[in-house]
Amino acid sequence: MCGIAGIFNLSGKPVSQRVLKDMTDAVRHRGPDGEGFYTNGHIGLGHRRLSIIDLSPLGKQPMETADGKFVVAYNGEIYNFRELRAELENLGNRFRSKTDSEVLLYAYAQWGVGCLDRLNGMFAFAIWDNIKKELFLARDRYGIKPLYHWSDGNVFLFASEIKSFLKHPQFTAAVDHEVLLEYFTFQNTFDYKTLFKGVSLLPPGHSARIAVAGNGRIDIKKYWDFHFQENTKPVRREEYVKELDRLFSRAVQRQLVSDVEIGSFLSGGIDSGSIAAVASKYFKELKTFCIGFDLSSASGLELVFDERKKAEHISYLYQTEHYEMVLKSGDMKRCLPKLVWHLEDLRLGQSYPNFYASKLASRFVKVCLSGAGGDELFGGYPWRYYKTLKSKNFNEYIDGYYKYWQRLVPNRILKELFAPISGKTKGMWTEDIFKDVFRDHKMVPRNTEDFINHSLYFEAKTFLHGLFVVDDKLSMANSLEVRVPFLDNDLVDFALKVPMRLKLKDIDSILNMDENEFAKRDKYFKKMHDGKIVLREALEKYVGKEIVNQHKQGFSGPDASWFKGESIEYVEDLLLDKKAGIYDYFDHKVAKKLIKEHTDGLQNRRLFIWSLLCFELWLQIFLKNNKRQ
Repeated sequence: MCGIAGIFNLSGKPVSQRVLKDMTDAVRHRGPDGEGFYTNGHIGLGHRRLSIIDLSPLGKQPMETADGKFVVAYNGEIYNFRELRAELENLGNRFRSKTDSEVLLYAYAQWGVGCLDRLNGMFAFAIWDNIKKELFLARDRYGIKPLYHWSDGNVFLFASEIKSFLKHPQFTAAVDHEVLLEYFTFQNTFDYKTLFKGVSLLPPGHSARIAVAGNGRIDIKKYWDFHFQENTKPVRREEYVKELDRLFSRAVQRQLVSDVEIGSFLSGGIDSGSIAAVASKYFKELKTFCIGFDLSSASGLELVFDERKKAEHISYLYQTEHYEMVLKSGDMKRCLPKLVWHLEDLRLGQSYPNFYASKLASRFVKVCLSGAGGDELFGGYPWRYYKTLKSKNFNEYIDGYYKYWQRLVPNRILKELFAPISGKTKGMWTEDIFKDVFRDHKMVPRNTEDFINHSLYFEAKTFLHGLFVVDDKLSMANSLEVRVPFLDNDLVDFALKVPMRLKLKDIDSILNMDENEFAKRDKYFKKMHDGKIVLREALEKYVGKEIVNQHKQGFSGPDASWFKGESIEYVEDLLLDKKAGIYDYFDHKVAKKLIKEHTDGLQNRRLFIWSLLCFELWLQIFLKNNKRQ
């Protein structure tokens, strides 16, 4: 796991080694174990190394093929690299190291873009073809690892993080007003643009080429996509459970490949608990990590947010070496400037617990397993899918589901809130952005199952991707590699074909729930006890009936209470000052009214307040100071 950065001068001007080093040093936290550079005229690749597999100097990057034709700068892990290496050796390739990096390099040399279909792992990489004078970029199927790019027509930049671009003299940070409006609608961005004007993410499951002869044009192509569908072949429920257990166990085992110690996050839930259970078979006294919360000032409904007791129970069952950290309201304020610096691409949820979880784990291990992905693949958020049930056609489905996903500010308030920049977002309609997620999705929904599969597709493409962006940034901020066994290729391919009635108990009776409603999960499960049915059955043997039958609990602190209590002074000082940077973009009276609705207990606007805090700090760090805080 590493950090990469690169410069492609389309004008033919030689790359400045000093600028390349500065760009690469900007992500040194991603790879504190070493650095490497490759320059050849107008191309430059930089690399920071976090040594995981083959710790010797032979693993240094950028790495060249023996004939000098190809050079790679790579971030990620290829879990099936040993099998691929054996296949490549049979084809006559010879290897100097034991790294997956070299396997990736020769896989591209052997199969070209076709190598992407063979890779089972998480990755973002750049390969320079020294013969064709062509740069090739690629990102893994699911977007676990990020890869950003920017161009002004004369220079093309790419990197693991946007902060690398700040070191290039031709790049100037500026706000993309349309993306800002999109973010404050969905608390996410769906079209792979970012708040930094002109900076985009290479989409998951896509590759890109840019050549000297191409006049600066970047040719982006999709090589994989999610396709949730009903299995038309009759298969007994017991067979699904058995096969799921087999694939899950193999996925965890497959992702244990490492030359350094591996730990596991342990929240006390089904997914992380089962991963720890399987991993503990291969590691004596596996190290596990859990974040708890001080609930002394929380309201009654938030008293279930601390999952330490459940995590401790699973740790006891599998005799893990367990570590915990308890967060208090002041911990958010303490870490927020640093968190925003590292996150940079603002997305999703109140993520400071993720930052502290990675900080805790990094004290003991370099690699940690995560339970992310199980909910999105197996229908873990049933209350979200209710809007699909009565849809008569695709457009009606879009209208209903779009309204549900306005997580921060509903449309009726957006125009008033963004009055200061209304002229710069004129004609923009966020429902079009929402609908565009399905632009390349070929399935036409005809029944209830199809509509719910559309929702699973949407969440995998947007919500899950946003989680991966956040988790990558905040784990690598602490030089920690996070692996996600649920995103093993074979397990994903299986999950996509599991019948809906093995994911949701009663798809005709899903309850209508507001995403911001207090205790929505408890209310839902008391009536339905639903979601992830086949996954629960397959994993029960690892965590027991009590854990399997518990209500769904997200990873969140009691911030709805803290924003009205212990953190209120911090919120008001930062957000209510008319001189705050956010009021170049937002109407002060409207923002103040929305904040007051929360502090007065009229509406739960914790996500809105969190996003305002992050954007205010983002402006201070990247636009005003343009330096690390």
